Amino acid sequence: MTEWIKMLYIRLLTGVSALKCQKGQGLVEYALILVLIAIVVIAIMTQLGGKTCQAFSTVNSALK
Repeated sequence: MTEWIKMLYIRLLTGVSALKCQKGQGLVEYALILVLIAIVVIAIMTQLGGKTCQAFSTVNSALK
């Protein structure tokens, strides 16, 4: 009977540690997705930055 309880205890411990590892893995995946989105946004803003500045300059000149 005690062997069965020990086996159950060991399975519970390994199951809990597996859940902790999966939570950390999910957090890393979300962080990687956020980094990828940030890189894409920075690339788009770099490409459109000059055009945006030119558009604001044109509007500013038209208002004067």
